[in-house]
Amino acid sequence: METVDRGLFVPNGAQPYVDSPMPIGYNATISAPHMHATCLQLLEENLQPGMRALDVGSGTGYLTACFALMVGPQGRAIGVEHIPELVSFSIENIEKSAAAPQLKDGSLSVHVGDGREGWPEFAPYDAIHVGAAAPEIPPALIDQLKPGGRMVIPVGNIFQDLQVVDKSSDGSVNIRTETSVRYVPLTSKEAQLRG
Repeated sequence: METVDRGLFVPNGAQPYVDSPMPIGYNATISAPHMHATCLQLLEENLQPGMRALDVGSGTGYLTACFALMVGPQGRAIGVEHIPELVSFSIENIEKSAAAPQLKDGSLSVHVGDGREGWPEFAPYDAIHVGAAAPEIPPALIDQLKPGGRMVIPVGNIFQDLQVVDKSSDGSVNIRTETSVRYVPLTSKEAQLRG
């Protein structure tokens, strides 16, 4: 997080270093720094050089850039965001950041898509982060999680928990609750834009 300047990833005029979520437009937010740190700590063992990471609801691209630096150029960091304008914004942000070389070499990419479906092209993933709360864990994301992989996802509607999903080598899944959280909903593009 020290290598990727959050100031490059927030809208102009925002106070980037305040430990609070911030609106980024389109009824979306960039998470508070402490939540980014929590998720990076939970995923650290699955963000080693050469590993593959998926960031669902990648928003401004901040955490996707952090993932890219952690997995390195031999790894792969993929962001998926269903708002095309946020994908463009995130690419502009990443181009100004320490992760720019990985965007250029293709080991970091951001795509327009429905994150609830993951991004099968580069699956399976060692690490999956979901930046919006799902009413339940999307099956496609569990399918795209590599055996030995870990997913961190907020789950719930009004009351939400940050859940840690570990897939064992035999494909069985263990889910535990890390903490209570409050995220915007993981939904369709149309529902998100309606607010």
